[in-house]
Amino acid sequence: MRQGPLCLLLVMLSIGAPALAEETPLSLSAGSQITELQQRLKESERLREELSKQLQSADAERESPQLARVRQENQRLKQQLKETQASSTPRLLTEQQQWFITGGGVALIALLCGIFASGGHRKRRQWLN
Repeated sequence: MRQGPLCLLLVMLSIGAPALAEETPLSLSAGSQITELQQRLKESERLREELSKQLQSADAERESPQLARVRQENQRLKQQLKETQASSTPRLLTEQQQWFITGGGVALIALLCGIFASGGHRKRRQWLN
């Protein structure tokens, strides 16, 4: 190994070791600042909690009339739905089936009208002369 990097490593270790060994004691002003900041933090947290509660109550007060209107509307619509379901009888036939029956009835009436119009007897008619 080369002497240059080894010497550099030793010099760096010798300089860094005493710097790490020294611990700077906290001064009284730093300790008082820490306690003051902790007190301010607690006060800020308390104020934040109070403001969040006020905001929630303000939101609740503002939404209360809207919520009441929506609930009334919901109840009214439920009542209308119940009345409509109670008043309407269940349909036996679908719309397509009703049209089919109507068409069959018209065809039957036309057949009967044709039979009665001919007089009930058959005449032999010749189309060719």
